[in-house]
Amino acid sequence: MWDQRYDRPDYLFGTKPADFLVRQADRIPSSSNILCVADGEGRNSVYLAELGHRVTAFDASQVAIAKAHNLAQSKNASVQFKLSGVEDWDWSIQYDAVVAIFIQFAPPKLRQEIFANVMQAVRPGGLLLLHGYAPRQVDYGTGGPAQAEHMYTVDLLAQSFAELELLRLEDYDAEIDEGPGHSGLSGLVDLVGRKTI
Repeated sequence: MWDQRYDRPDYLFGTKPADFLVRQADRIPSSSNILCVADGEGRNSVYLAELGHRVTAFDASQVAIAKAHNLAQSKNASVQFKLSGVEDWDWSIQYDAVVAIFIQFAPPKLRQEIFANVMQAVRPGGLLLLHGYAPRQVDYGTGGPAQAEHMYTVDLLAQSFAELELLRLEDYDAEIDEGPGHSGLSGLVDLVGRKTI
């Protein structure tokens, strides 16, 4: 399915990083070792590499990975791109920061497994940056899945990441322009947290 969605001449979600990541990137210490989860065509991982971080990114779509390689090459950025689904990724490797942006392909059971896995992948003292849609996004229809149960709420994230020191947890509306896949008024939820243990 994702190979078909990404098989187009342009970039489904654009080539610029998510606005959320641009706003929060200065929280990440310089030269950090970062994992980008299900990073698609590479817009977020390439941006982080351009900032001087050591970045690993994975996605389940071979088409997306090929486009991500092309984007990195065009920006003279170095990213380790890996072909993998979330079920097959080695979550035992720890990173200074884990970035998970619009990974809302997962139904609730798989989502909770992913949340537990990303927590495992954040080293003690490291950061988690998570960004996605709120349930009202289904009515907005400007991006994301059609299933409200795939979306995030502040309460869901607060409970799922109770062990983090929360630096930001907010639900808000904003106009975004992130390729044809994410464009227009959007219901968004941000989480930035530090793993204290």
